[in-house]
Amino acid sequence: MDERVEANRKHWDESVPIHVASKTYDVERFLATRKGRLKPIELEELSDVGGTSLLHLQCHFGLDTLSWAMEGANVTGIDFSEPAIEEARRLAGELGLDAQFVVSNVDELPENLDGEFDIVFTSYGALNWLPDMTTWAEVAAHFVKPGGTFYVVEFHPMAMIFDDDPNVTELKVRYPYFPEFGPIREEQDGTYADLDAKFENKLTFDFPHPVGEVVTALIDAGLRIEFLHEFPYVNWKFMPLMEHIDEHWCRLTHHDGSVPLLYSIKATKPS
Repeated sequence: MDERVEANRKHWDESVPIHVASKTYDVERFLATRKGRLKPIELEELSDVGGTSLLHLQCHFGLDTLSWAMEGANVTGIDFSEPAIEEARRLAGELGLDAQFVVSNVDELPENLDGEFDIVFTSYGALNWLPDMTTWAEVAAHFVKPGGTFYVVEFHPMAMIFDDDPNVTELKVRYPYFPEFGPIREEQDGTYADLDAKFENKLTFDFPHPVGEVVTALIDAGLRIEFLHEFPYVNWKFMPLMEHIDEHWCRLTHHDGSVPLLYSIKATKPS
């Protein structure tokens, strides 16, 4: 395994119990209400998934995967973190949902999983942990059935270039947009789900991937782009210059509507 990906894996292994206990994920409510946590964008753009086979790449500990199962999909989730997959299996058992979970890196998945799927899905903070979009797209395309769908909804890389310091008062470029200036190496405590969390494995590598790189990789892998949508809102308040507008979305408090914060891509595999 790439040593940078291995560092990320160790960090995510340690994140699992922190995230499971966090208010951000609110696992207790998820189990009690048996209500999915998918956002309106993916529910609208993928529409009815009932009876389909769905592969969720980089599923973490499976809440979104299990949410697709609640929508009627036959789901398989994969993640490189064994503790995450163990937790996903535990939750599936508690909910009585038929879901398959596999421990694997994305680039090694063809060696660890057989079959093809009607839908291959990934979302929200997944791509920046991967060093290579070419291999990622080839693996995604490998698992899409002919006539099937690949779908990603992701934080817009344009939004991720700005300073996220808590004291910032204006949009200011801090991070690279293009991959040749990355990866971004960080050593720090805290996580988006618990800012006060302490880590032994603090080191992470964040890989910037411009939208053009993602789209080109999918095309080169043999998929046909159906749409690319961009949105001026996002589901995570990752900068201080943002505010919640409802239970799902945040927008910029300055320059609202001027910067893309989220994007989605739907692609199909020719029959």
